[in-house]
Amino acid sequence: MNYEAVIGLEVHIELETDSKMFCRCSTDYFTAKPNTHTCPVCLGLPGALPVANQKAIEYAQRFGLALGCDLFTKSKFDRKNYFYPDLAKGFQISQYELPFSQKGSIEIRIDDKAKKINITRAHLEEDTGKLTHAKVKGKNVTLIDFNRSGVPLLEIVSDPDITSALEAKSYAQKLQQLARYLEVSSADMEKGSMRIEPNVSLRKSGEKALPDYKVELKNINSFKFAEGAINYELERQTKALEKGERLIQETRGWNEKENKTVSQRFKEEAHDYRYFPEPDLPPLSFNTRHLSNIKRNIPEMPDVKLERFKKQYNFASYDAQILTSDKIIADFFEETLKAYKKDDPKRVANWIIGELLRRLRENGKSLKYIDLLPANLAELLYLADTAEITQNIAKEVFAKMLETGKTAQSIIKSMGLTKMSVEDLEVLINKILKENKKAVNDFRKGKEASIGFLIGQVQKEAKGQADANLTRRLLLEKLK
Repeated sequence: MNYEAVIGLEVHIELETDSKMFCRCSTDYFTAKPNTHTCPVCLGLPGALPVANQKAIEYAQRFGLALGCDLFTKSKFDRKNYFYPDLAKGFQISQYELPFSQKGSIEIRIDDKAKKINITRAHLEEDTGKLTHAKVKGKNVTLIDFNRSGVPLLEIVSDPDITSALEAKSYAQKLQQLARYLEVSSADMEKGSMRIEPNVSLRKSGEKALPDYKVELKNINSFKFAEGAINYELERQTKALEKGERLIQETRGWNEKENKTVSQRFKEEAHDYRYFPEPDLPPLSFNTRHLSNIKRNIPEMPDVKLERFKKQYNFASYDAQILTSDKIIADFFEETLKAYKKDDPKRVANWIIGELLRRLRENGKSLKYIDLLPANLAELLYLADTAEITQNIAKEVFAKMLETGKTAQSIIKSMGLTKMSVEDLEVLINKILKENKKAVNDFRKGKEASIGFLIGQVQKEAKGQADANLTRRLLLEKLK
């Protein structure tokens, strides 16, 4: 019997505000000592009262608009009641009945085919503490760090429109891209500021009704693991159904070492959380002026920028997609082009894609964290264009620019990398011709490939300081 996947995603994105959702503790917890960014509010001590973070609310509304959602003019917070060690209060302040936004959609592309994924809702809540399982003096213990507790967390819930692990991965990557374009979150999965919880089930091919169960997957901290966990779960469920087994609604964790999911607990329904309005926070109202201001401050979104790059700069889809995949890269390209003394978008794009991004990828670095100014790259390209330096020297200088953040001119001067003069190049060519008489004779006998060997010998001796085109021309003149 054939089955088809029914997948919905709950994606949690930590919002990059200075303070937590309901208190003034810092959200910069990643490298902090455990339990140093806490207060009575985020520790849930009796009598401590929450105050909502206005910036987090604006970020949530901004994200909702980017998802094409309807924004509520009235909203409120609710208590989600459950017991778990990382939840100090015994409840989580979240949203249930009136989220900030609902009913949106985004478009993903697989093999250049577009598909719309509908968004159920995007609501704001507080993050929980972090549990670390360890061994202390031979005993298994669980350590709790409440630094993360109370950090603003946006939960984006999709409709069950996803039908494969690849679609789920593409959808999650699109949300990460939106978060970064909106500058509301770094959405770094490796740091836990973006977390994916797929809900996976199967139904018979051709059926329209949703399955009577769903399996939620947790402990996923990369797109690769998300794809692997979903594929494993689809295979596990298929085998179970083919054996006639009844699948239950449960939560399963992804074991990355064994590449499989393991059962953790029965999955709760909404009524199990006993939601009720948060009594310590008043309902929220937003006038049309506020919502208009939020909408006006939405930057150019990735899909719009992609189409603009293709039309304005005459880029192929491949180049445009790479350059607009990240707002930082797109902005860097346009700032470099603006500082460049020539109107040649393709030249700048080729260097950014072929040199800059390649080197960053090889060294495991991000453009966000290097000291390379767009104006400095534009200067380097112009020096190479005007034959002040060779292309090989330009690449050598660029590597030093990435390491030091210095300008091309200062590096060229300090390393003595100016281009070889015509007079010096002629002297070197005469030397190479005398030392390689066999190659000279071969060329004169019609072996055209010998010229490439001779050019290579000149470049090797010149250490990249000889212009390749000039070298070839002078060699051909002397070989006549």
